[in-house]
Amino acid sequence: MTSSPEPFFGNIDAIAYEGPESDNPLAFRWYDAGRIIMGKTMAEHLRFGVCYWHSFAWDGSDIFGHGTLDRPWNPASRTGNTTIDPLDAAKLKMAAAFEFIEKLGAPFFSFHDIDIAPAGSSFRETCGHFDEMVDEAAGHMDRTGIKLLWGTTNAFSHPRFMAGAATNPDPDLFAYAAAQVAHCMNATHRLGGANYVLWGGREGYETLLNTDMSRELDQLGRFLNMVVEHKHAIGFEGALLIEPKPMEPTKHQYDYDVATVYGFLQRYGLDNEIKVNIEVNHATLSGHDFHHEVATAVHSGIFGSIDANAGDDRLGWDLDLFPKSVEQMTLGMLEILRGGGFTTGGLMFDTKLRRMSIERDDLFHGHIGAMDTMARSLLAAASILEDGEIDRRRTARYAGWDAEQRILDGSHPAAVTLQQLHDEVIGDDSFDPQPVSGRQEALENLVARHIERAR
Repeated sequence: MTSSPEPFFGNIDAIAYEGPESDNPLAFRWYDAGRIIMGKTMAEHLRFGVCYWHSFAWDGSDIFGHGTLDRPWNPASRTGNTTIDPLDAAKLKMAAAFEFIEKLGAPFFSFHDIDIAPAGSSFRETCGHFDEMVDEAAGHMDRTGIKLLWGTTNAFSHPRFMAGAATNPDPDLFAYAAAQVAHCMNATHRLGGANYVLWGGREGYETLLNTDMSRELDQLGRFLNMVVEHKHAIGFEGALLIEPKPMEPTKHQYDYDVATVYGFLQRYGLDNEIKVNIEVNHATLSGHDFHHEVATAVHSGIFGSIDANAGDDRLGWDLDLFPKSVEQMTLGMLEILRGGGFTTGGLMFDTKLRRMSIERDDLFHGHIGAMDTMARSLLAAASILEDGEIDRRRTARYAGWDAEQRILDGSHPAAVTLQQLHDEVIGDDSFDPQPVSGRQEALENLVARHIERAR
């Protein structure tokens, strides 16, 4: 197995937990992996993962400028080697990635197929490169104990997918995307991946003038049914996940939010086969709170995993910031814990450095801060649940319904009709229900106190 000639992060030691009083910027203040919270360790609750694409495949370039980051395996970066063989570069990148993840102490990573292997001159050659790099990844995983949270296919970056993959008007492009997904699913299965994610980056449209929406949705439904069939054919036991996003790169995405995805899954008979991978920044773009999307997924029975990041309410695009708001993440973790926590999923840091953060250790600073944010949010959410006051107040607010099953349950022996309720109300002149305070401010103050005292 090829590795880098010297450590890429040679000046960084393994990141340790030092506690809230520590001033060491390269230590955890809140994430204590072995600490028991509500019967499980922090590591078991949070299931942290590092993404391959932003952390190692991206060079800091954007639509206005070239790459700024120190990525010698990437010829486009400011330190890139233009003479390096593409497969050697991929192996150098992978060695650096596993060095980082191991020193950080994250138990998982995730990748797109194009993140870990260079393209070839044909699909066959591309698959050969990918298979070679999967062998390389298996060796690193065996050596370090790091596991694969999920694999996924990039069927949106190449120009061939400019009109979509599964929803493309050309069936040959549908076939190409299907072959690419099948190959990546096989690799994810081989590496013991806990999930396989489907993000339809261009499964949407720009204008209805050239789009047959009904036809495209049916194509997407058929594609996903084929994915499910393949999962069972190869014996993959992980979960299949769709990642909702409302816009960008297309103006209208078919997987707008969790509720939209759930309706789609029901329509195409997939609601028992596919769950969701919720990205915090995507929730923001859809006009929802992160915890709303989690609660919707839990209620619908399709909660799977989380891309833990953050956006900016003032900017209408996907920023992939490292999460910093303990309040925002506490509310999200509260809904995750209420739903029973993660099974196959986890907290994947779909995050990237800012273009000016060009030192190698900046990648550690970003992840350490994010992991501490999520750990402190876990502590606060667990404190809220164990205290029980917020849940007691919420239950009490709906207590009147406990005695009104004749309204709620249409099969109840005493079930009432709309006309019967009308007759009851109009026949009782003393019937005058009064509003009751929702106590929102008091509940928000309770959350703030739990965050403040979480230790």
